[in-house]
Amino acid sequence: MTTQQQPIELYYSATPNGRKITIMLEELGAPYNLNYVRISRGEQFRPEFLAISPNNKIPAIVDPDGPDGAPISIFESGAILKYLGIKFGRFYPADVRAQVEVDEWLFWQVAGFGPMLGQVGHFLHDAPVREPYAIRRFANEAHRLYRVLDTRLAGRDCVAGDYSIADIAIFGWAVRNHRHGIELAEFPNVAGWLDRIGKRPAVKAALAIPEPG
Repeated sequence: MTTQQQPIELYYSATPNGRKITIMLEELGAPYNLNYVRISRGEQFRPEFLAISPNNKIPAIVDPDGPDGAPISIFESGAILKYLGIKFGRFYPADVRAQVEVDEWLFWQVAGFGPMLGQVGHFLHDAPVREPYAIRRFANEAHRLYRVLDTRLAGRDCVAGDYSIADIAIFGWAVRNHRHGIELAEFPNVAGWLDRIGKRPAVKAALAIPEPG
């Protein structure tokens, strides 16, 4: 089993995407340092951060114990999860067919579930002017995506085989269902899955990490 000799540097804010990586690192028991990126202060645009994350988004990591012992920086939460899963041989299967299944649901989250939920949350809570068309459009898509997830979880404990990076990625967003205008009573399989994942000690530890003052 891979052991981490030096702490992974995590560039972080307590967003759904940031929490994906703290959950993963807590699950792995890997040493890491939190480097807070205060988005409200524009710290994501600092040149030193852009050198690591050219899309000026968190999360990003620098692994000093990268491939062949050389450091490596990685941005985009899905890429980070997959890198860590492969490196440590946990939460990402070795079997190629099983990998495809996990990848499908990981990419479903990063390409659709997260972006659409981010939009509905924005137009419901943050937009300076309420736009009924935008709210209706993204609320309808949020409900559709939660229905997809609920259907997938029927008779399953996890999204794709055993507990994996797909669950970690989706949980970071679905746990904020209240912000998306979603009533979990409508999606009982999602509700049960959220309860199971939320009881994991590593998940509790990651969600308890405070924002800096």
